[in-house]
Amino acid sequence: MSETSLDRETVEEYASWFRALADPTRIRIMRFLSGRPGPVPVGEIVAHLRLSQSTVSHHLKILHTVRFLTRHRAGASIRYAVNPRCITEFPSAADILIGAPAHSRREPGAS
Repeated sequence: MSETSLDRETVEEYASWFRALADPTRIRIMRFLSGRPGPVPVGEIVAHLRLSQSTVSHHLKILHTVRFLTRHRAGASIRYAVNPRCITEFPSAADILIGAPAHSRREPGAS
């Protein structure tokens, strides 16, 4: 797929996704949350990463802004989970950017 086949909005969105993952702490957060069966309170993420709550909150905000994470309030806490859509959309974006043939791209639900 050529560069001209991606509209400017799509290119900007893909760039924001890659920028969001260009930090080791955010990758650690995504990995931690991807192994959880449901939304996780911020305090549990802080405890796992052994970082300050303000640092973790900063990274969670970035990941949420690009829609890699969902969040909802549960009483006094905010809980985060991996957005199921990013599991299918991000790999497709990576394939498009590197020019992988359509037949070699993973289909949603494929291993």
